[in-house]
Amino acid sequence: MPTQVHPTAIVETGAVIAAGCQIGPYAVIGAEVRLGAGVVVKSHAVVTGWTELGEATVVFPFACVGEVPQDLKYQGEHTRLIVGARCRIREGATLSTGTAGGGGVTRVGDDCLLMTGVHIGHDAQVGNRVVMANQVAIAGHCLVGDDVIIGGLSGVHQFVRIGRGAIIGAVTMVAYDVLPYGLVQGPRGELDGLNLVGLKRRGVERDEITALRAAYQALAQGEGSFLERARKLASETDNARVRELTDFILAGSDRSFLTPK
Repeated sequence: MPTQVHPTAIVETGAVIAAGCQIGPYAVIGAEVRLGAGVVVKSHAVVTGWTELGEATVVFPFACVGEVPQDLKYQGEHTRLIVGARCRIREGATLSTGTAGGGGVTRVGDDCLLMTGVHIGHDAQVGNRVVMANQVAIAGHCLVGDDVIIGGLSGVHQFVRIGRGAIIGAVTMVAYDVLPYGLVQGPRGELDGLNLVGLKRRGVERDEITALRAAYQALAQGEGSFLERARKLASETDNARVRELTDFILAGSDRSFLTPK
């Protein structure tokens, strides 16, 4: 499909528009924006700042992608937003650029679905195939791993890490780190087991799931502190998924952890 720019759209001088892009009525594309092949920016959407959108990503009406951070410490430094390929950024979503103090780049991976009203704060790092339902808010400096699902109206506190394959229930405030493959639910975000449904849907073998369940029990019920139990588990396992779990814990945290009941 040839590139199509509606006559009412504003594309500022300097913007790079790859082949096959479609820019709808009254959309605004800033001077430092780079759109990959086949990107669609629908009517009334804004893509601005030093922003890059990967191929076949779609920005829906009234989304605002690449505006300056919502951070009082921001002083106009030249920072970036990078969004991967085939993402869907739905109506009213907001994605901020980074800050100098947080590394300067906000990043979203490939194949993500950011539903209506989602907010991705400055310097957040979001992995691949992440789904955020309506009105999810990700604060600054958060790390969200691959294949994470976050239910609607949920919020994630700044600096929180969410491990790969975790699932967060709707209307949940997540104030502490979430283990890989964890299941979190409740208004104040309690770790309530493993995301077994997600593991099965991704075709994880039964013996791998059994190993993860045993690791979860060892973290919940063993002797010593949570970190001591994680160190003991790391020294005893040769399972890659369990090692991923212990590596996540032992990497350190700015927010502590949601721990097993």
